[in-house]
This record gives sequence, C-alpha cells and structure tokens, in this order.
Amino acid sequence: MMASSDAESSGPMEPLTNYLAKGQRQYQQWLDRVTPFVLYRWLGTAGLLALFGLRIVFAQGWYIDAHAIYLLNLLLAFLQPKFDPSVQDDLLADELEEGGEGGPSPLPSQRDDEFRPFVRRLPEWQFWLSATRATLIAFICTFFEMFDVPVYWPILVVYWFVLFLLTMRRQIQHMIKYKYVPFDIGRKARYGSHR
Repeated sequence: MMASSDAESSGPMEPLTNYLAKGQRQYQQWLDRVTPFVLYRWLGTAGLLALFGLRIVFAQGWYIDAHAIYLLNLLLAFLQPKFDPSVQDDLLADELEEGGEGGPSPLPSQRDDEFRPFVRRLPEWQFWLSATRATLIAFICTFFEMFDVPVYWPILVVYWFVLFLLTMRRQIQHMIKYKYVPFDIGRKARYGSHR
C-alpha cells in the first residue's frame, strides 16, 4: 500500500520541483544572511544602479525607464506613514457629518499625549529588496532588443525630474502639516544629569 502512494506522488516534474525548492531555500538563506548589513546592502544596490546606468549610456538605448518611476514610487511609500493622518482626519470628519460620535483621534494632538513612533508604509527591508529586484530586472532587460523602444530621452529625464519635484514637494508639505519626520536622526533629549 505504501509503495503505491509513493509512486503516485513522484512524477516526471519531481526533480524540477525539488531543484526549484532547493534554489528558493538557498535564496532565502542568502537574504537572511545579508539582512543585518544595511549599509552594504544599499551600497550593493547603488553599485547595481551604477552598472545599469553605464549599460544604458554605453548601449545608447533602453531609455524608456519605468524602472525610475517605480523607484520613485518606492521612495514615496518609504517616506509615508503607515497610518496616514490625513485619511484618519477625513474618516473622523465623515463620521461626525453622519451624526456619529467623534471619538478621540488615534494620533497625538497635544504635547503631553503619548509618544507614537513613526511606522513606515514600506519598511526599509522591503524598499531595499524591491529596489534591488527592479534594478536587476531592468538591467537584464537591457540585453534584449525587444525592450529597446526608440524615444527622445531628454524629455523622459525632464519628465522624471518634474515628477520627482512635484511629488516630493507634496510629501514635504504633508510632513510639515502633520508634524512627522520619517528619519531617526538621533536622540534629542538626554536623560539624567549628564551634560
């Protein structure tokens, strides 16, 4: 009985699935090993971006770069809070308009309210992993002629910079309005009598 169930589970695709499972385990082990090395991870990604840029310059093609817009989207998600105060304010206002009782806002509204740490919408690890994967895929695509669409590249560069400036201005205004800083720049207050 046992031999017949083993024969049914093994098929012609079993070696391939075993090989893919082994590759996924090795990939996950590598990711687990590089997790604590934040600076080296980002330096590697910067090196990959530089290599990608050199490939575009020397190959004189592949100017349609949705990759750069995707990276801008990742950056914005990295800078935004997970729980957007403007959305929470809108929900609270809608509830008040509908006649519901407006409970206290989940965000601190006065100086003596409890401290709430900044929680990112896109954590640093996911930002790095997505940016690295996107850059690697974009780099690989530069080796295939079907992805080289002829365009006038200066327009794309100007478009990207305008898009970057407009979205970052909006994001900075949002940060100022809701008084949050997405970066930990060090401890501001000292505890005890150290001078």
